Amino acid sequence: MRDFGWYVLIAVSALLVRLPVLVADDFDREPINYTASEPHDCISRLQKRLDQADTTLKFTEQSGYLPSVLSELQVSSASQMLVFSKTSLQRQCITPQTPRAVYFNDDVYVGFCRSGEVLEISAVDPQLGMVFYTLEQSENAKPKFVRQTDSCLLCHGSSQAQGIPGNLVRSVYPDAGGFPILSSGSFRIDQTSPIEKRWGGWYVSGVHGTHKHLGNLILRSKQEPEEIDNTGGHNVTDLTSRLDLKSYLTPHSDIVALLVLEHQAMAHNLIIQANFSTRQALHYQAMLNRELKEPPGNRWASTLSRIRSVGDPLVKYLLFAGEARLQSPIKGTSGFAEHFAQQGSRDSQGRSLRDFDLQTRMFKYPCSYLIYSPAFDALPGDVRDYVLERIWKILDGQDSSPDFAHLSKTDRTAIREILIATKPNLPSYWKAKRS
Repeated sequence: MRDFGWYVLIAVSALLVRLPVLVADDFDREPINYTASEPHDCISRLQKRLDQADTTLKFTEQSGYLPSVLSELQVSSASQMLVFSKTSLQRQCITPQTPRAVYFNDDVYVGFCRSGEVLEISAVDPQLGMVFYTLEQSENAKPKFVRQTDSCLLCHGSSQAQGIPGNLVRSVYPDAGGFPILSSGSFRIDQTSPIEKRWGGWYVSGVHGTHKHLGNLILRSKQEPEEIDNTGGHNVTDLTSRLDLKSYLTPHSDIVALLVLEHQAMAHNLIIQANFSTRQALHYQAMLNRELKEPPGNRWASTLSRIRSVGDPLVKYLLFAGEARLQSPIKGTSGFAEHFAQQGSRDSQGRSLRDFDLQTRMFKYPCSYLIYSPAFDALPGDVRDYVLERIWKILDGQDSSPDFAHLSKTDRTAIREILIATKPNLPSYWKAKRS
């Protein structure tokens, strides 16, 4: 009996030691098998249509396959954002005069460089996280999206992306060539980042009142951050004096699109992390149960702890806990906000989680629209159920955690009613009559 006790202790200790390492940087082993697994995302589906001659991509001299790819993927050109820091795959093509254009919808991100050899695409796979592709920008009778599992993951699979194949949005201090001045620092950006730290190395078109930010800024010398005056880069609605925009689909780098991108990129990362971590925890629990001759369904406390450890940050982020508050109203220039809001599912009162506020916060009803996404619905049942139950308790008033003090009673009621009306397959207790 003593020997068996030591065996259990050693096995559990080994499990607890290995799991954080796997979550941090190993998604190519069981149960994820990232590189070896076949993707099922919008790009793999588009490639299948191309291979079967169900559709074609049109090539243009100015933008290559970009307009046709965006059309096939239902990505609006109004989402265009221009980034001129050399922080991506084709950095040799990127300068303040030739920024990289980024376009996105809920499921895919597309990068375009003037004179670039390829389009850069990252697509959300419900089981693999972000999957990275390139498409050659030369006319071909049979265009082929090529999956990238090495070069892209140097950044997008590193600790900077939470150790999963994820997104990375950065703000830097760029010099006249677009090189980040790393001695001045850089920032990973999401919805909680102060506005004054955002958009370094990005062009920004829009009105934002008294807000200060780092967009439209090009440093001519290595200034200390506290010495920088970016007044000339604020409330810019016309970028034509800053660069030649003729080679881009629109003349905008919309401030509202930037806000949404920053929310969405991290939300995707947290969904992916919840997926991977839960699957890994359940995989190692099954291994441990086999080794110790426990019933297959035996649940270890460490497994429940792991599920909570990834479920709770996802709940907070989906409900915009810690969101940077807006001090002045924000308005974009490209029509992105109007297009984005039109895509939302609405309840009988016409309300949608895609309705903007843009006065004191991003959205009128602070619950992420990605709760409808295939990636969220594909979460392992253990963590998906945990997240939905926590959200329900918060909205129902049973959870009064200070993290959610920003949600008024009116907010909670509205979000709950919208979700009950528009999200399929909610647990039955969401719709039970409240006492």
